Amino acid sequence: MNIRFDNLAYLHLLWAVPALAAVVWYGQYRKQRALRAFATWNLHAHLLPQVSVARQWVRSILVLAAMVAIVLGAVGPRWGVTYEDVPRRGIDIMFVLDVSRSMLAEDIKPNRLERAKQAIDDVLQVLGGDRVGLVTFAGTAVLNCPLTINYSAFRMTLDEVGPLTSTRGGTLIGDAVRLAADSFVDPIKKYKAIIVITDGEDQESYPVEAATKAFQEKGIRVFTVGLGSTDEGARIPMEKNGQRLYLQYDGQEVWSKMNPEPLRQMAIAGGGAYVPAGTSNFDLGQQIYLDKIAQGEQREFEATRIERYKPRFQWFAGAALVLLLTASLMRETRGDVEASDGEHTGI
Repeated sequence: MNIRFDNLAYLHLLWAVPALAAVVWYGQYRKQRALRAFATWNLHAHLLPQVSVARQWVRSILVLAAMVAIVLGAVGPRWGVTYEDVPRRGIDIMFVLDVSRSMLAEDIKPNRLERAKQAIDDVLQVLGGDRVGLVTFAGTAVLNCPLTINYSAFRMTLDEVGPLTSTRGGTLIGDAVRLAADSFVDPIKKYKAIIVITDGEDQESYPVEAATKAFQEKGIRVFTVGLGSTDEGARIPMEKNGQRLYLQYDGQEVWSKMNPEPLRQMAIAGGGAYVPAGTSNFDLGQQIYLDKIAQGEQREFEATRIERYKPRFQWFAGAALVLLLTASLMRETRGDVEASDGEHTGI
């Protein structure tokens, strides 16, 4: 039988059970020790005829068993599989991420590239069944993740990309947009979007023309996000022999600035929108997806069959309740002794 757990970390609470058991045992030990100091063992039955040590132990065991049941219920056990066909509606989104060295500039914390990854994750948090894909680019464009609804696999791919994953330096935004446009898997001229996240430094790859073609010929809207300072810019850090240095060209440190103009023109030509993120914090999920992309038409995708495991925590919660009620109703005195005492006193 396949068993799943919602909160397996709660199993650590089981350590409280032997700790409480030790406290109970120590309490009984001290009680018996006090009785032996008060009177010899053969007099206990006469002095305390109503006390039942066995019943005291049974009550303690019931409470301990209830604690175990509560912990097992908190772990959230699930077993017994059911299948549910869930209809999906949404659009296809291809993220185009700049992984050139200039994206390591730290004018936005922690740097442009890491902030871009966080922005993409912002979108993933609010998606409602849309398919997503990833293209990265520097001197070349690469399809890292085809369109998928497996957001976990997409995140793993996103975490791994960086400047070292690009075989050539440079920034060719147009080539990346063309590759992204060719990576959509059907000819329908709707329900598609490309989100380009970059600092806007392009090396003659004709990005505006690429956005125009994607929108006019394939119905793909192109949205752009510009990261980085447009004024002073920032240096590009690098490490050499364990030392932190800055990228140089002809003996001078390279300063990277965000170039907003081609990104603005791409968004206009591509029927999308331009977000000048700059060096400020921004929520891409709200600013682009919810406000602009999700408001449009959505297509019907093939229904997805979801495998669900039935929650069984209520069984353990019910068992704990029964054990605690039984312990609370159980008396620690002998009923026959109480009855005989009543008869003796004439009650």
